[in-house]
Amino acid sequence: MIHFVSLASGSSGNCYYLSDGHTTILIDAGIGSRTIKKRLKELDLDFQNIQAVLVTHDHVDHIKAVGSLGEKSGIPIYSTHKVHSGISRSYCMTERLKTSAHFIEKEEPFMIGSLRITAFDVPHDSTDNAGYFIETTEGNFCLATDVGHLPESVIAYLCNADYLVLEANYDETMLRMGPYPTYLKERILSSTGHLSNREAAEFLVTHYSPRWRYVWLCHLSKDNNHPDLAYKTVEMRLGELGIRVGEDIQVIPLRRSLPTGIFHLGTAGNSVSSVATDMDLFPVEEKR
Repeated sequence: MIHFVSLASGSSGNCYYLSDGHTTILIDAGIGSRTIKKRLKELDLDFQNIQAVLVTHDHVDHIKAVGSLGEKSGIPIYSTHKVHSGISRSYCMTERLKTSAHFIEKEEPFMIGSLRITAFDVPHDSTDNAGYFIETTEGNFCLATDVGHLPESVIAYLCNADYLVLEANYDETMLRMGPYPTYLKERILSSTGHLSNREAAEFLVTHYSPRWRYVWLCHLSKDNNHPDLAYKTVEMRLGELGIRVGEDIQVIPLRRSLPTGIFHLGTAGNSVSSVATDMDLFPVEEKR
């Protein structure tokens, strides 16, 4: 069975936990190492079981804790040569990666324990950016975040997954009408910026596959999005094709600053623990 948790997802920090029961990894570590340990403990998950961290790119909200995790906790940090180069130059790195740095190449599968992992190119205005396609005996997991646009190469990986973590960063109207300066709006809207709710919804409608079991919408903007809005945008577009969210497919916007429960995923069925109700997915402080 696959166990998945979003420990944080947004511009203030991103970190995801994934385990197949044999091998446990983190994808990104953009929140403090103490926070990671605290949130795992609250979910009764053992920090000591983490065998690797996969890093998508070198922006601070994805790498804040990699130095501590790599050099103090001895956890291997995997990413491309370009991302590691960007990490080494980052102002937020108080602990520089030395022995813990592991280099990977895009489109060249590698193994971490029982997980077969392929990094693939994702367009974004960082030094480099990688999505991850992870094969397990219980299904395929794919994460693509900070996505300027969706080229066919990224779409191919997403379409071969059973479980998707896909960016839905902003609502276009909120962004255009909001307080951000023009240059920042243009950056976000560009082909190397971020993916909007509408773009995520259009992808899911255009390429819908019955094999998709869960889609988690990640990296929601605090200022230019809202969990309910991201959810409704996707739900309405899928509904126009007769695809029933909650029955044919599960769609869940991830919380920016709080962890989800543990999603238990596999061929025998899917469930979630440690989340009391659907409303708990959208806590009061995030609904303002």
